[in-house]
Amino acid sequence: MDEANFRLAIMLRCPGIGCRYMGKLLDGCQDMTRLWQAGAEELADIGKIPLALAQRLADYCRQHEGEAAQLAATCEKRQIKVVSIMEENYPQVLREIYAPPVLLYYRGTLVPDARRVAMVGSRKYSGYGEAAALEFAEKIAAQGITVVSGAARGIDTFSHRGALKSGRTVAVLGCGVDVAYPLENRRLLQEIVDSGGVVISEYEPGTNPLPAFFPARNRIISGLAEGTLVVEAAARSGSLITAEMALSAGRDVYAIPGSIYAPGCDGCNRLIQQGAKLVMTPADVLEEFQITAAAPPRKSLSLKPEERQIYQVLSFEHPLTMDEIILSLPDGEIANLSYWLLNMELKGIVIENEMHAFRRAERE
Repeated sequence: MDEANFRLAIMLRCPGIGCRYMGKLLDGCQDMTRLWQAGAEELADIGKIPLALAQRLADYCRQHEGEAAQLAATCEKRQIKVVSIMEENYPQVLREIYAPPVLLYYRGTLVPDARRVAMVGSRKYSGYGEAAALEFAEKIAAQGITVVSGAARGIDTFSHRGALKSGRTVAVLGCGVDVAYPLENRRLLQEIVDSGGVVISEYEPGTNPLPAFFPARNRIISGLAEGTLVVEAAARSGSLITAEMALSAGRDVYAIPGSIYAPGCDGCNRLIQQGAKLVMTPADVLEEFQITAAAPPRKSLSLKPEERQIYQVLSFEHPLTMDEIILSLPDGEIANLSYWLLNMELKGIVIENEMHAFRRAERE
């Protein structure tokens, strides 16, 4: 592994040296050996940074000289790769944002020149948001666009899962790439890596999530993408921070409209009021990428009488539990309902979500 990157990582540990000051130093000199060995006055001159901060950094490098090798060994053991902003395989689009991360840790396959769209939304989601995230992510990824999200509960998770059905996805974490947060997404993160996607963070291996890390994480989500799609978000959702960061970087923002009576949709509806592009189908997003996707042929439904009764009470956006299905059936209870639902799921006609509720697999 490149020793220069791990020296850079140790310099970033120095209190007061963040991406902004480290970026200034790298603008002045990309020779990490020189930066690592420089005295305070030379560092101050190279990066045009305060002398007191330069002195602190010079002292820090002398005091923590052996830690670069330790970090390199940890990354090698945990199969974590590192790329710096000085290298060719660092995503060019990320270089263009304010205070880009100077170092990225990742697991999986980093494709620096991939076309990407960010998909974000609330952790508190509705059936409508779940259905939209799964559908948009799957159909966008099927056209070769990589879906970027933050692996949080709710809309982020569904965006990754939808993309995994047909293409690539990138998970950007607010913790180390070897830390699963939330814990239930450990398997999802491994699926992303195994499928040819990538899990990325600017935080060192073993770093636990802290609230302050997530706004910084959001700038990477929007920074990696040509545009950001907000699927479902309340008025004070963190997803709106990601949208604001996208706008500040000159990127497009799209939003899926929701009910005016649903507080969970206020954020999206406000974004549309303020000029975000209203999108109602994945084709609306793909149009922004100058991609025209042929409409897939509709499945011909060959349903048995019991299946037809069940299908008629289901919708695409509002999943129903088995009890709710029974109450909605016009002719009362169907014997062996779970058997018929399983048959329909195997046929790809219905989908069961994590709450064991069922909905149609395709919208009308």
